[in-house]
Amino acid sequence: MAEWDHSARWVGLFSGGKDSSWAVYRALGAELPLERLLTVHPTGESYMYHRPATELAAPAARSIGIELEELRPGAFEPESDRSESVGERGDRELEPVERALERMADTEPIAGITAGAIESEYQTSRLRAMADRLGCQLFAPLWERDPRTLAEEMIDAGFDIRIVQVAAAGLDASWLGRRLDRSALAELATLNEAYGVHLMGEGGEFETVVVDGPHMDRRLELESEPVWQGDRGHLEIVEATLAD
Repeated sequence: MAEWDHSARWVGLFSGGKDSSWAVYRALGAELPLERLLTVHPTGESYMYHRPATELAAPAARSIGIELEELRPGAFEPESDRSESVGERGDRELEPVERALERMADTEPIAGITAGAIESEYQTSRLRAMADRLGCQLFAPLWERDPRTLAEEMIDAGFDIRIVQVAAAGLDASWLGRRLDRSALAELATLNEAYGVHLMGEGGEFETVVVDGPHMDRRLELESEPVWQGDRGHLEIVEATLAD
């Protein structure tokens, strides 16, 4: 078991989705001094970041009670002046986060960062390399965990997880806004056998937001409208408030 550094503050990479929220929850449970959350709001497609409904990270962070820094780097368009590999694109997408962490470290040392990666070596290898360059640790409690066991742990812990985007065969408009509970998990297991849908949506099959959990003081209340585009869809967030 890793010895985690408690000598300086930690920063959580946070989108408001279930994976980054679980990493934050586990870091708090390990009594890591998690004092800042960092959210990226990319526009367009991204290889490194959770994209839909990232505006919900701000009220979620208030409910958790940790200060949030938000990055809006714009669209990560392909480089126009040269051929860019997929790996180079991922490295470039991570640059704004690394610069933000360097700025934080200029004012106060950073002992480590948290991340919600499960199976993506593409993302995790870059996060590890960034942590090494910054001289800090990477806390990734979801890494290489069994997807069903992990989902059940989240549900049993009291996470209220809502699906905000779907993009996979077998997932129709009825899944938008649905709670990821044991009934939904059983249906996802059936869809996994039929279509290969990942139980945690790791391949982008679905995206989520955590509206309540044991690490949150107030529940996130959402008003939303479904947007369906033939074979995929998302929830358009109209309003998000924290319950009294």
